[in-house]
Amino acid sequence: MPTNTWTRHHILSLADFTIAEYDTVLQTAASFQEVLSRRTKKVPTLQGQVVANLFFEPSTRTRSSFEIAAKRLSADTLNFAAASSSMTKGETILDTAKTYLAMGTDIMVVRHREAGVPNAIAAEMDRLGVRVSVLNAGDGQHEHPSQALLDLFTICTLIDPDHPRLDLLKGKKIAIVGDILHSRVVRSNIWSLIASGAEVHLAAPPTLLPKLFAEYISEQVGEKEQGAGEDKLILSSPSSPSSPSSPSSPSSQLFLHWQLEPALQNADFVMTLRLQKERMTAHLLPSLREYHQLFGITRTKLQLCKPNVKVLHPGPVNRGVEISSDLMDDPEFSLIQSQVTSGVAVRMALLYLIGSGKV
Repeated sequence: MPTNTWTRHHILSLADFTIAEYDTVLQTAASFQEVLSRRTKKVPTLQGQVVANLFFEPSTRTRSSFEIAAKRLSADTLNFAAASSSMTKGETILDTAKTYLAMGTDIMVVRHREAGVPNAIAAEMDRLGVRVSVLNAGDGQHEHPSQALLDLFTICTLIDPDHPRLDLLKGKKIAIVGDILHSRVVRSNIWSLIASGAEVHLAAPPTLLPKLFAEYISEQVGEKEQGAGEDKLILSSPSSPSSPSSPSSPSSQLFLHWQLEPALQNADFVMTLRLQKERMTAHLLPSLREYHQLFGITRTKLQLCKPNVKVLHPGPVNRGVEISSDLMDDPEFSLIQSQVTSGVAVRMALLYLIGSGKV
């Protein structure tokens, strides 16, 4: 498996991922996908290591996916649940992490409703001088690297099952629709899709896609110019050339739409996002029915896209809100179940890449 280009100790964000790292994850995941198709689905790669899933907020897909990925690699697993932990007695997050460290944990998979918690735990492990890797499984409204990587893997393996790689998405139009404001998934997806050379179109009501979001992205990856009726973000190349091992300097375009139709026009892929009502502190939508009428993905609206368009959703799905129920279950269009399957292979790859140097 291609590990010679891998030197990253923690996986906290995709903001600084190189092209070589993206391709290493994709190719390693492809190898593990082949393993998962066998009668015996286990490999001894991380035998003797301990993976602790420190999930401080609820999760079904991500937590279960990491747990089965660790077990497929023959690692021992520890599962943390905040509601039944000593945190209810006042223990701090860092003390909890150090407790798992004392139990012999090698890799910590961390999910928290506040941004920056995985980074704080990683910094503490580094300060202590221990060889413990931290993998961000979603933090607040910051990032969700493994979800974006499995989205990338799902699309790339659809295009080229035998050799998934980043440049397969160059020039593809990808529409991301829904609760952009609260989505950590979309922030990680922006990094990976821009690195691939894809054209990314974000679409949502103004309350879920404010101009502030455009300014936030603009500050990090490009310079913004205003277009008629919508914000157009031009991701321009810096004056200095990028190194061959780094993602090409952002030169594709990121568009922001307050209407759905221009985002869907001739799209190759459509990613629809869950309305995160638990994170909404204000009344941001008139009604779920109106949202579905304007931004819900249906067969009729997909007619604006390319004929072979595919639809993705990170889950969990609010059926009949973000996407029509019949479309969600239609294998001709929907990649939603493929995303769940891909998640195991991708998370096996990530655990393997940061854990293989510890044995």
